Amino acid sequence: MRSLRGLRACILGGPPKPHNVNRKIVLVSTAICALALYFYAHHNWHPLSPRTTIDRIVVEKSARKLSILRDGKQIKTYRVALGRNPFGPKREEGDMKTPQGTYKIDSRNAQSSFHLALHISYPSDEDNKRAAARSVPAGSDIMIHGIRNGLGWIGAFHRWKDWTVGCIALTDEEIEELWRVTPDGTTIEIRP
Repeated sequence: MRSLRGLRACILGGPPKPHNVNRKIVLVSTAICALALYFYAHHNWHPLSPRTTIDRIVVEKSARKLSILRDGKQIKTYRVALGRNPFGPKREEGDMKTPQGTYKIDSRNAQSSFHLALHISYPSDEDNKRAAARSVPAGSDIMIHGIRNGLGWIGAFHRWKDWTVGCIALTDEEIEELWRVTPDGTTIEIRP
């Protein structure tokens, strides 16, 4: 009998020590939490059909929300981050504000510094006139884009703070979907 206990101790390493059990529980719990956070940050909830196309984008700045529509019907809504100074309309270059008004998606950039970028036709003639009246440039290069290249691991956590210089930011997974369903020429309305 004694030899069986000795064999068991040899094979299993003896009785488990309480500090080893606690360490294993902490490691397993940490791994589960990390996986859950990664899933939350990178999951595309309710993915759109590959055949989906849209004809309008509506951004509600105060709600940090971008909605996509087809024939007046809302298809999906995304949460976004905006310019670092999000309140009020964009008045001039460098003010860190996201514009307000109605524009078009007029081009796209797959080689952007951010994960994919849909260019917004800001500034309009009206935006340029307002800026000229103040003797300042209106600004340009306003986009809907993903996270800065190399930082995509941040995922949905990028929305904790408005961080762009005036653009509208989505997660990489979300901009991939929006890129796919948005034809050039799509109207975008940016509301306060």
